[in-house]
Amino acid sequence: MLTLTDLSKRFGSQTALDAVSLSVSAGERVALLGHNGAGKSTLMKLVLGLMVADDGTIELAGHAPGSAVARSLTAYLPENVAFHPSLTGRELIRHYLRLRGQDPRGADALLERVGLGAAARRRIGGYSKGMRQRVGLAQALIGAPRLMVLDEPTSGLDPISRRDFYALLDELAGQGTAILLSSHALSELEARTDRILVLSQGRLVAEGTLAGLRRQAALPLSVFLRARPGQGAALAIAFPEAMVEGDVLRLSCAPPDKLAMLERIAARRDLVADFDLSPPSLDDLYAHISGRAA
Repeated sequence: MLTLTDLSKRFGSQTALDAVSLSVSAGERVALLGHNGAGKSTLMKLVLGLMVADDGTIELAGHAPGSAVARSLTAYLPENVAFHPSLTGRELIRHYLRLRGQDPRGADALLERVGLGAAARRRIGGYSKGMRQRVGLAQALIGAPRLMVLDEPTSGLDPISRRDFYALLDELAGQGTAILLSSHALSELEARTDRILVLSQGRLVAEGTLAGLRRQAALPLSVFLRARPGQGAALAIAFPEAMVEGDVLRLSCAPPDKLAMLERIAARRDLVADFDLSPPSLDDLYAHISGRAA
């Protein structure tokens, strides 16, 4: 659905994007990560046809960004939506349906889909930030877009609304919609994206699945041991490299040493009440990749 080839954009002497190449397939959920100023917003504006690249090409299902066909295929949800406060949710979505040449009677179904059915007749000026964000999502769903570009889309949403939002994205991806999503809430993305792209200083410095990036980074796992009653001191002696955190021992384990660590734990099961092994989080991976790129 989306292909970028050697895409570059400069603002005077500053290079915002430097020969970035990537693709997003139909039904794929791709997370775009990067620090402030990494080039994420510039990339999205180029995809939407709001800017023109200095070098390279962009294709949306074979069409140029900003063309009539590309606009009809694409939906965008910014971090901070802005709607007229005097309109109700229903009036606003009916307005945008008319602009897209569609039946305005579909407004209620769209609002219901994003959890605003009960608030459809309320004025947007009385909506919370999370509710306004869901109105923006309802607008983005008009026309069954084939590519959704989402910039910090869960900003202002409460935990339940975030869960419902990602469930809706899963539904859209299952129907073949390609999704390009930018977010700083990395913990949300771990189980909700198919592939991760990391931008740093305008360059694409990492790309792959979460599992693939973990293998490449080879960061240690965290091991947590909880001692049986009265066995804390003996467990600390058995694992002298561990750090004591209350009644829990914490130590690190290189990925190739997981089995050896499990054997050590099993050998001292008389001392261990429980244990956990935690792989590096997406936050850990991003910090590692960004630091390496810098």
